Amino acid sequence: MRLKRFLIRYYPPGIILEYEQNGQLKTKSHDLLSLTTHSDAKLVAKELALKDPLITEARVEQIAQLIQKLQQKLERVTKSDHQFYLFKVLRAHILPLTNIAFNKSGSRFLDHFIESLWFLIFF
Repeated sequence: MRLKRFLIRYYPPGIILEYEQNGQLKTKSHDLLSLTTHSDAKLVAKELALKDPLITEARVEQIAQLIQKLQQKLERVTKSDHQFYLFKVLRAHILPLTNIAFNKSGSRFLDHFIESLWFLIFF
């Protein structure tokens, strides 16, 4: 694995690592939902370095600078007491949906019973 670049995400705050593994380009996202303007950027960068082996000691200062950029953006955009959180988690349906067809956007559907009625009416 070889680290290629760092990407910064402002909303919700986070840092994305782009790396190369077996010739393929992959990304790994680190959410910084609890980041505030008062957080210590160097401490947050060291915590990220402990969690992820892609971030070496030589890159901790660069991560700290990216975190400071995020904090400056947060200072301009949000209140100091604002905190990001996961709002909605999508879960799969427990039971399988069979004999049903949806349109591309998912706003309309056609089930097997109605489909058979259409067949009888039009054919």
